[in-house]
Amino acid sequence: MNTLHVKKGDEVMIISGKDKGKKGKVLQCAPSEGKIIIEGRNIVTKHVKPRKQGQLGGIVKAEGALYACKVMPVCSKCDKPTRVGHELKKDKKIRICKKCGAEL
Repeated sequence: MNTLHVKKGDEVMIISGKDKGKKGKVLQCAPSEGKIIIEGRNIVTKHVKPRKQGQLGGIVKAEGALYACKVMPVCSKCDKPTRVGHELKKDKKIRICKKCGAEL
């Protein structure tokens, strides 16, 4: 089973590619592929064919998938991109910021 260092709902910063340096919220995760979709980032154009009668086709802009290794989670406390650490608290594994130690 594959795991990712980011989860759905996390605030992340893109560290490489055309949207480098931009922040966004994770909408979807696909651990098996190692990809994520970020709200308002990596916009691609899709050619959509009408499927039902009366439905319009055309060119639609949508968020494309991005490899998870190209993003870093942003700490809510220090507001910087950070690596993820793990810590045990009350027999529960939590994710922490490697820079300031705050819970992610």
